[in-house]
Amino acid sequence: MILDEATANKIVESINFKKMNGLIPVVVQDITDNRVLMVAFADKEAVIKSLTKGFTHFYSRSRKKIWMKGDTSGHTQKIIEVYLDCDNDTILFKVEQNIAACHTGFRSCFYRKMNEKGEWFIAETRIFEPSKVYGKVEE
Repeated sequence: MILDEATANKIVESINFKKMNGLIPVVVQDITDNRVLMVAFADKEAVIKSLTKGFTHFYSRSRKKIWMKGDTSGHTQKIIEVYLDCDNDTILFKVEQNIAACHTGFRSCFYRKMNEKGEWFIAETRIFEPSKVYGKVEE
C-alpha cells in the first residue's frame, strides 16, 4: 500500500500522537497467518514514510531517529493493510515479511513462551544467524 504525500498527511492528522509525547505504538502482523511479528513506536514522520514508501518505518527511542525495518538486514516488511484502533492512538500494519522480523534470528519478536511453571522457553526455530547478518548482536 502506497499513498501520495497529501493523503498520508491527512491520515496522520487523524491519529492521536499526544498521549505518548509524539509517539504511537505500531503492531506489525503477518498478512498470511495473522502472527504478531513485532511492536515498535512511530512518530508522525515515520508513519508518513511508511505510508508513502509502502514499507514499515519506526522511530528508535534509543537512537532518537527514524529507521526502516530491514534497511540493514534486508528483512523488510511490505505494508498490505493498515488499521487504526478505537482510541486513534495505535496502528496495526499487516505486512508481507521478508525472512524474519526479529533481529535475534526468529520470525517473530515474540518467540519466547511461558510454560505452566512460569518459565520462559524458546517456542520457535531460529531462521537466521544474527552474527552473519549484523555482526555481534545482543539478545
